[in-house]
Amino acid sequence: MSLRVGCPRCAAPVAETEAGWVCVEHGVIEPLWRPAEVTYEAFADHLRRSASMPTYLPWPLSPGWSVSDFAAVGADPERARATMTCTSGPSALDGPVDVIAIAEEAGTGLGARVAGTVHGDPGPDIGDGPPSVRVRIERQVVPLWPISTSAACDEWDRSVVVGEAAGRWLWLVLRPASAMLLLRDDWILRDASQSGPHLVELPFGGPAPAW
Repeated sequence: MSLRVGCPRCAAPVAETEAGWVCVEHGVIEPLWRPAEVTYEAFADHLRRSASMPTYLPWPLSPGWSVSDFAAVGADPERARATMTCTSGPSALDGPVDVIAIAEEAGTGLGARVAGTVHGDPGPDIGDGPPSVRVRIERQVVPLWPISTSAACDEWDRSVVVGEAAGRWLWLVLRPASAMLLLRDDWILRDASQSGPHLVELPFGGPAPAW
């Protein structure tokens, strides 16, 4: 197995016990699986580990972009709780950009950890006023609302938008914050688990984001 285990809500150590996986901060948890090295082989392990959840990627990747990180949450691949991917690359206006996409069941906490927000789920900002952007997943248009990060303990330059897709939370975290303008275009997300042979062509590597 090329995936390391951790807690979806924090970076504290975890251990496997008779009760399941246990985090020293959060008690019994659904484990987070993250690659030791971002490779095609590790991504294949990720897809097997998260068989019941979509793994969203911007599609197609622009030239010079690569998959720089990914993760899944769940002890049972058929009952996965969340997935995360980060794609990284250059942009004309913002320089290096990270685009992190998280799909998760309510209460999982991975989206909030990656976004650096204070609520375990999106909180009261979701649905307040009109959506700021929309993305497409297959034939579905998904509206996304901005989530404030001003109350977070850690300050770093990012924008966060959240919506609902297929009954799950969909988070997009973009760094730097100005990269939000990329979403003004007609952005498409694709479930990598349904991409088949196209996955072989995906570039992997680059610095993984801090979260």
